[in-house]
Amino acid sequence: MKIGCVKEIKNNEFRVGLTPDNVRSYVAAGHHVYVEMGAGEGSGFLDEEYVAAGASLLEDPSEIWQLVDMMVKVKEPLPKEYPLFREGLVLYTYLHLAADRQQMDALLDGKVKAVAYETLQETDGSLPLLAPMSQIAGRLAVQEGAKYLEKTYGGRGVLLAGVPGTPKANVVVLGGGTVGANACKIAVGMGANVTVLDISLRRLEQLDDLFGSQLQTLMSNDANIERAVMDADLVIGAVLIPGGSTPKLFKRTYLPKMKPGAVFVDVAIDQGGCGESSHVTTHDEPVYVEGGVVHYCVGNMPGAVARTSTIALTNATLRYGLEIANKGLEAAVAGSDVIASGVNCYDGKLTCKNLADSYEGCDYVDVRTLV
Repeated sequence: MKIGCVKEIKNNEFRVGLTPDNVRSYVAAGHHVYVEMGAGEGSGFLDEEYVAAGASLLEDPSEIWQLVDMMVKVKEPLPKEYPLFREGLVLYTYLHLAADRQQMDALLDGKVKAVAYETLQETDGSLPLLAPMSQIAGRLAVQEGAKYLEKTYGGRGVLLAGVPGTPKANVVVLGGGTVGANACKIAVGMGANVTVLDISLRRLEQLDDLFGSQLQTLMSNDANIERAVMDADLVIGAVLIPGGSTPKLFKRTYLPKMKPGAVFVDVAIDQGGCGESSHVTTHDEPVYVEGGVVHYCVGNMPGAVARTSTIALTNATLRYGLEIANKGLEAAVAGSDVIASGVNCYDGKLTCKNLADSYEGCDYVDVRTLV
């Protein structure tokens, strides 16, 4: 199979879909890999390393799009790339289609075989291709939140850990999954007062066992969320519906009741966000203020730590990418429910149930009936 990797064009996106080590693995399996010149530079991987690994370098990304059987990316294609879609192309990347109807329609119209990292689910219910970026985003959320609490950025001027004789900051984490747990880990480690809310009592028990008296756990409901955020200095939205739109747990009505200069970091923004007042921002202009609350809603947070993110992501994606390349997508889907769970679009049909449920009038088709 011909495998492609092009430079990401999203704002301040420095990650890359394949490392030189990944290229070596694909080539060893008998595949031919085409990489855009400079694609890995943002993550610290040089063109010479790709050549040494066996890749063919091309200058024109559109040539790679037209040449390959499978394109391996990091982030979703942007509108300028839609004309490069074509029937039969396998696109293997993050898609987040629940927040991007235009992209979904373009993939369906182009009859692209779109495999989304974020919906690929293992037999134990885990999301192995989402997990590494969720770990990074959860940890970054506290780091970024702490920065924007500084007065120079419009925040309250509060240090998360405080110092002897001063109060610690109150950090509230909405959602106790991978993002939430990693946010709790960093916030607790930085010395803040940390509260986490989740709808699963079992998950709250696990977090309580993990953090003990360092963490306050609460059942997630409107009353508890409102009480918690009113006293918060930093709120982190860490909610996930795999493949679907995120519920709006952080209400706009909370804003006037919160401390002026409090910070809300909406990690779920790439799935539409879990805040009613959220809208996507970029690394160029990461924050805005509404209702006296600083909002950080960058849609590709892990891109800021590109080398760490690229290595973590490709450690996870390589295994499944090789399975698709070695067998072909159809045979891989027929032989694996795990691979099937990642297919969002196939031959012009929507094949992710949570995604279909996010859009009125969209019909879901099980991909296993199509291959």
